[in-house]
Amino acid sequence: MNLNLLLDNLTNPALLFFLLGIIAVRLKSDLEIPKNSSKFISLYLLFSIGFKGGQELAHSHFTLEILWSVIFGMSIATLIPLYTFFILKKKFSVYDAGAIAAAYGSVSAVTFVTAASFLEIQKLTFGGHMVAVMALMESPAIIVGVILISLFNKNKESKTNFSSIIKHSLTNGSVLLILGSLIIGLLASEQQAMGIKPFTTDLFKGFLAIFLLDMGIVSGRKLNDFVKNGWFALVFAILIPLLNGCIVAALSQMVTNDVGNRFIFAVLAASASYIAVPAAMKIAVPKANPGLFLPMALAVTFPFNITIGMPIYLSIIMS
Repeated sequence: MNLNLLLDNLTNPALLFFLLGIIAVRLKSDLEIPKNSSKFISLYLLFSIGFKGGQELAHSHFTLEILWSVIFGMSIATLIPLYTFFILKKKFSVYDAGAIAAAYGSVSAVTFVTAASFLEIQKLTFGGHMVAVMALMESPAIIVGVILISLFNKNKESKTNFSSIIKHSLTNGSVLLILGSLIIGLLASEQQAMGIKPFTTDLFKGFLAIFLLDMGIVSGRKLNDFVKNGWFALVFAILIPLLNGCIVAALSQMVTNDVGNRFIFAVLAASASYIAVPAAMKIAVPKANPGLFLPMALAVTFPFNITIGMPIYLSIIMS
């Protein structure tokens, strides 16, 4: 792995703000991002990346590569929860195994946004269609996780409303916003897009830094609850994303030769959802423990990916 790449990533201001958030919690500081402000920044980041992706897509022609990218992405989101469920079932209940498998099969929009910023620092680009691929990867893992819980749950007293789960996973706010922004960016002319460029582009890195500060504060608060669940959850939250990211970094060359697109695939495979999946599991599997899968995704996998994971995946792709 390129040590200079790792060092550059570790000194990235956005990442340092994330670490500052964790330190603030450990020092028992009263530093806090207001809830409404945090939600606005989340919406802004999704809107910005979706709109810019739509603009990129508008300037490209539909090709077989785009079709294969969609198929490849959705296949990843289906296969990861299938194999991880059986690993998790050895240590956790069926409910928790299914929820965690769904979280690691689905994707993190915030990790995607951070990956886009990382590529920009490296002066690399990715195709606008990857925004659509990311959004389409949210739902399959949730559906697979719920199906696995239903199949292996010995207590059949409660029936799962699959139509409700599918509808929720597709209309989840983050999915709807990023897909909607993608379509709007696709329809807007270049001149129209220039009119809001200061908002969609120039402010992006600053908002990302503040958002990661908030993520650091949230992660720091959840660390204690996570530690109580033992070593297995910690090892899983590091090794499985690393394995998924490295395998997809290598296999993605079958779909595309573009370095940026391959990197995005690897990061999506390595990421874990802590927004869409918890919301869906609250409806589908109320017996699953969010105090387990939320800290795994947010307090371990997310910081691992943005510190160590991303330079590793890019090194594999460029080797």
